[in-house]
Amino acid sequence: MTEISHEELLARIGQAYYLDNHSKVEIATEHGISRFQVARFLDEARAAGIVHIEIRRPGRGVEIDADALAAILGLQRVVVVKTVEDDFQQRDLQALAVAEELMHETRTGMTVGISWSRTLDLAARHVVQLPKCNIVQLAGALPVPGGGNPLELVQRLGRVGDGRTWPIWAPLVVDSAATASGLLRQPEIAEARRKADSLDLAVVAIGAWAPNLSTVWDRVDNEARQEGSRKGAVAECSGRLIAVDGTPVVTELDARVLSVTVEQLKRTPKVIAVAQGAERAEAVRACLAAGIVQTLVVDESLALALQAASSQGVPA
Repeated sequence: MTEISHEELLARIGQAYYLDNHSKVEIATEHGISRFQVARFLDEARAAGIVHIEIRRPGRGVEIDADALAAILGLQRVVVVKTVEDDFQQRDLQALAVAEELMHETRTGMTVGISWSRTLDLAARHVVQLPKCNIVQLAGALPVPGGGNPLELVQRLGRVGDGRTWPIWAPLVVDSAATASGLLRQPEIAEARRKADSLDLAVVAIGAWAPNLSTVWDRVDNEARQEGSRKGAVAECSGRLIAVDGTPVVTELDARVLSVTVEQLKRTPKVIAVAQGAERAEAVRACLAAGIVQTLVVDESLALALQAASSQGVPA
């Protein structure tokens, strides 16, 4: 029997369970594994984007004029995807939209920087073609359950784009400023940091500086969280904190983060940013005020919140 790849195995198990209505016990018997392994493989297939489940509820669509919203927010482009109840499906829908923007905007010879989030990790899996370009990792690793890591993401895009890659072989957040300074002197990391000075295109995710709205918030100590909040941080982008008026918030955490800076993103000609959920509206507006976003990918609930804030005269 010809040996198949792990990804092909996940696809076959997904098809057998979701399309062919085979039970987990039947699938386990067919493949010589336990039913518990089948359940784990089904979860893995969804996380990897091999299995995609979509639930449509009639009558729940929301009409949003994305072009008008872009004009109101002072952006080149806004992409709005529907809001769904399943969190993984929501991220995957936005990931697909980000991938389409990335494939559309990348040109031969470009230097493209990409940060990391669970949505961007999924987006990289949806990118099927790129012109020959170079890929720069914009943030160190911050592993989370159910997610990949920035090194895999950058390498995957590098293979598709058939160009050079500049990885950051380090965590996003380290324990001290001295440790960060030492790592930044490492030749490979220093080179990636320099390449972020001359990006043609960048892709980032926007989080809010609050519990469960930023992977960085969820991974740092309470003292770092409170200092950021006390100094006015409302947004987090690649580990960098931003105040409501768009100014960078400098805290002790800032010196421990290995990632692209707000100033580097401001100098990038085009930045594609993705954010999810109405509760991140203030964070998105902070990033817009910082001047680091040209294309915004959001779900309907966040688009409506941004639209409502604009109608109430809240400055972009």
